[in-house]
Amino acid sequence: MAEQLNQLRAKIDAIDNELLELMNARAKLAQAVGHQKGNAVTYRPEREAQVLSRLQQLNTGPLSNERITALFTEIISACRAMEAPLTIAYLGPPGTFSEEAVSKRFGHAVVTIACHSIDDVFRQVESGSAHYGVVPVENSTEGAVGRTMDLLVQTPLVVCGEIELPVHHCLMAKHSDLTQIQKIYSHPQSFGQCIGWLNHQSAQLKSVAQINVASNADAARLAASDPHAAAIASSKAAEIFELTICARNIEDDPNNTTRFLVMGSQLVPVSGKDKTSLAISTHDRPGAVYELLAPLAKYQVSMSRFESRPSRKGLWEYMFFIDLEGHQDNNNIASAIGELRDKATFLKILGSYPAA
Repeated sequence: MAEQLNQLRAKIDAIDNELLELMNARAKLAQAVGHQKGNAVTYRPEREAQVLSRLQQLNTGPLSNERITALFTEIISACRAMEAPLTIAYLGPPGTFSEEAVSKRFGHAVVTIACHSIDDVFRQVESGSAHYGVVPVENSTEGAVGRTMDLLVQTPLVVCGEIELPVHHCLMAKHSDLTQIQKIYSHPQSFGQCIGWLNHQSAQLKSVAQINVASNADAARLAASDPHAAAIASSKAAEIFELTICARNIEDDPNNTTRFLVMGSQLVPVSGKDKTSLAISTHDRPGAVYELLAPLAKYQVSMSRFESRPSRKGLWEYMFFIDLEGHQDNNNIASAIGELRDKATFLKILGSYPAA
């Protein structure tokens, strides 16, 4: 038994030695690529999407595609940092789901800037203080993040990528005695995602005050300083602020997911599985919206999202946000957008990027 175990461990050690040699060989090639590119961008969303997609197709297990993606994201992150470290702005403070989204997309070999607001994330990238920004745009339960939608229309930046992050909320406090809780801090979106649990699953919390704050990490920070307060936040926030998790996975929808956008200044080439996002407004007349959709049907363009938001330019005037399946350089999408320009009073291509 012991001898068999030692033999297995020896084989693992030999494989680890091979992995170490291969990873360093990959890093050297990444350095060579960096020298060839010179001052060109080090983050290539379409290339990384192609690499991860290829590895998923080759994967035969027992590691899941999710684990393979996470492992190679970190390898790519470490190799990319050898060319030049990226700086990523996100809605902070540390411990937010936005920070988790940064790690999921870029790995941990990056420099991060925790911002106080979504506006500040955009400013950091627009000013050149950060290479990219990660902002929440919609949640599967609570819908669109309005401030992000408004800024997408105003910013000179473009969408370079998207991240879909499963969101699991925890109730946390300095202790586990819920009878001592007099108030709960959290972000308004998180309260909305957990309203059923708060109202029906936990009788002790029905009459507790719910206080909105700027982020879930702020909620955890406030709860850490008050024995009569709790927070709804991530398990990571509980770890950072040394809080006790009183209940896990309290979101009403077990498939609760938040979609984030990566904002930058580069136009992303075709990856093979892309999305194109548009912002459009049109005349306020009967049939105007139908006219916007007609070119999509004509050129057989699939639409994965269609959402309206007040344009802030006039009473009852709306901006429509549309996600198309495909890249703006694809012939059918280019043709459809060409006709849309003739029908719309305003059209902005927010970006083409690899689909999550």
